[in-house]
Amino acid sequence: MDGLLVFGKTGQVARELARIAPGACFAGRDAVDLTDPAGCAALIRAQSPRAVINAAAYTAVDRAETDAEAARAVNAAAPGAMAAACAELGVPFVHISTDYVFDGAGDQPRTEDAPTGPLGVYGQTKLDGEAAIAAVGGQYAILRTSWVFSAHGSNFVKTMLRLGAERDRLSIVADQIGGPTAAADIAAALLSMTATMASDGTKGGIYHFAGEPDVSWAAFAREIFAQSGLATQVVDIPSRDYPTPATRPLNSRLDCRAITRDFGIARPDWRVALQDVIKELRA
Repeated sequence: MDGLLVFGKTGQVARELARIAPGACFAGRDAVDLTDPAGCAALIRAQSPRAVINAAAYTAVDRAETDAEAARAVNAAAPGAMAAACAELGVPFVHISTDYVFDGAGDQPRTEDAPTGPLGVYGQTKLDGEAAIAAVGGQYAILRTSWVFSAHGSNFVKTMLRLGAERDRLSIVADQIGGPTAAADIAAALLSMTATMASDGTKGGIYHFAGEPDVSWAAFAREIFAQSGLATQVVDIPSRDYPTPATRPLNSRLDCRAITRDFGIARPDWRVALQDVIKELRA
């Protein structure tokens, strides 16, 4: 859409947005410092866009445990300032959040109004960002998603393809369950939501969007190897056997019915998107 400003340029979702919205203005690190909320707001006022998508975030989950100040600036303060600037201009603001705002208890998909309970700094700063956006009072949409993958950047698919080519056996966590989500599908959802919101001021809120079916990381890895023709054996292990600085939620299942109801966006089959990503990486 014309007049779209996107924060982010090199991240997985931003790169996919650039493919389907080449006319948008993409603000990367060369244009704005995401640790400077006032600078982010100033850019929006200077650009005076028709809509803003924030596809930038501090996503280093483990590093955030010891770099909380930077994570909080990028994930909470900056989005709040962006939302405030959008509210001043009367334009929609669309922002990406995460399944990490939940504690991962139970085995049922979480709805948008389910109780939150982040397990680490990353999840807490993303939840704080949601609260800051909502507090402004403008038109906004927050898209919580999970397990993002693409042919770009660092992600589980690329890691598995690299390790699978080097080893004949890998131990993968099998007690964390979620919906792998292609960055291309997220980008398409964001663009569709933004266009709808620009023409209908009543649309917005918090939404969940993740690929289906829900699987474990181990099952995800098996599908990656099957589609790529690698004979790597996957051994299921519990999370306790693969400790990380930040605790991961065991249950990352997201109930995605609201986005279908309000925007007509259905859950995509991540296995189809995986085929496209593997083809792109091979090319």
